[in-house]
Amino acid sequence: MLSLRQREQRQAWVLLAPMLLVMLLLTAWPLLRTIWLSFTDAALIGSSGTAPGWIGVENYLYALTDEDFRTSLWRTLYFTVVSVAVEGIIGVLVALLLNQQFAGRSLLRVLVILPWALPTIVNAMMWRLNFNPDYGSVNALLTQTGLIDHYRSWLGSPDSALNAVMFADVWKNYPLVTLLVLAALQSIPEDLYEAARLDGASAWRRFRAITFPAIAGALSVALVLRTIDAFKIFDIIYVMTRGGPVDSTKTLSFYVYQESFSYLRAGSGAAYAILMTLLCAVLITLYMLLLWRQRRRGSAHEN
Repeated sequence: MLSLRQREQRQAWVLLAPMLLVMLLLTAWPLLRTIWLSFTDAALIGSSGTAPGWIGVENYLYALTDEDFRTSLWRTLYFTVVSVAVEGIIGVLVALLLNQQFAGRSLLRVLVILPWALPTIVNAMMWRLNFNPDYGSVNALLTQTGLIDHYRSWLGSPDSALNAVMFADVWKNYPLVTLLVLAALQSIPEDLYEAARLDGASAWRRFRAITFPAIAGALSVALVLRTIDAFKIFDIIYVMTRGGPVDSTKTLSFYVYQESFSYLRAGSGAAYAILMTLLCAVLITLYMLLLWRQRRRGSAHEN
């Protein structure tokens, strides 16, 4: 006879089986197909009626020695590190502001969430217009305030295009950090701050001893999620710059897109996609380890 726990586990697996089957069909099969293609010379045109030829790890070896691939990888890392760091700083500062009591706080919270609620394509097109060299609001604002003396082509210059895209990405995504940190801030008992004030602790010391430890978990999760998302950035770059000018905004995702659908090399494009997937898997593993450490730390505090 099966125990009650064993019957419950069997029933749970029966209920989960349809969902697992759907996930297997939608995820595992395309992934296995892509892995197989990465070891071939498959092309999207010119090979009708002929099977792709097996070339082993040649696509992977070429990727690891391709200067353009390595440059795209470093550009992606730069985009990820800088944009996520700025989003973290702005997100924490805005969360600290919204945690204070002042008139109009509810309205300000709605305005802060608005960029995050916008679809990425809408956000990208909006900032593409704002950075327009002829009638964009960025040039108008900077010239009227005296910060620049003439209109500039922000998205047309290799020196500024990537930073302009990063600005648009930060504007859209810092609210996610703000929301998670604000939720953590509102869980801190006010009595802790009152006791610290009575002990003569300064504002900076209260932040270090009370605020930061309380928001560290939520901030870490937000930054890891944003790191994974920023590493595979594609849509905002596609709309704003198409990877230009002169490939100055071509990140790893855009490189894979070009290889597969612009140059029609499905085999090498699949290999590059697998390499990118492995890098994302490393980030996801770090995220899971972070959650596991936080869960262990929480259990230790409860005990």
